[in-house]
Amino acid sequence: MHDSLKEIFPSFSNELIKEIEENAVFQSYKAGDVLMRTGQYINFTMMLTKGQIKIYREGENGGEFFMYYIQPGQACAISMICASKTQTSQIMAKAIEDIDLIMIPLPLMEKWMMEHRSWSDFVIFTYRTRFEEVLEVVDSIAFRAMDERLEFYLKRNSESCGCKDLKLSHQEIGTDLNTSREVISRLLKKMEQRGMVRLHRNHIELLGE
Repeated sequence: MHDSLKEIFPSFSNELIKEIEENAVFQSYKAGDVLMRTGQYINFTMMLTKGQIKIYREGENGGEFFMYYIQPGQACAISMICASKTQTSQIMAKAIEDIDLIMIPLPLMEKWMMEHRSWSDFVIFTYRTRFEEVLEVVDSIAFRAMDERLEFYLKRNSESCGCKDLKLSHQEIGTDLNTSREVISRLLKKMEQRGMVRLHRNHIELLGE
């Protein structure tokens, strides 16, 4: 366990990893499981060791707005903030494939901030990284047309999985970008005509660099 955690979280000190092994809760979830809901009180933070988690906002009408993904070796900044401030979550978190999680209770989070420099550095880095990602999303909404937002969305998904073949349906993309499937299908067709993508059933192949 020690070696695998050190590989996933290389910046953590050996002392911190030992405390994680002895005190944290290890959980597994199936693809599609909702891990965090809007309005829920959070008393732990989630650190991912396997799989991928989708973070999104849910509107009053049930619509979804995609924010970012959590990858192995990363933590959920929102859960850190909500746990430390005893606040309810304003986002949804869902496993998009089978995942393994490390759950860090609030008392340990606060204790480690004072005792482990590698933990405090990790928390600060997580906050900064997620803030920058959210800024990118805001810029995309405020300053880009839908075709540019779609290109940005596909690029982020490609970077997230480290692949060019994205297993995404037109409906799923439309939901994430808060638009209709028909709009996405039309824009993807234009991208295909421009040689940017190749469309398949329920997956999209990105072309070029």
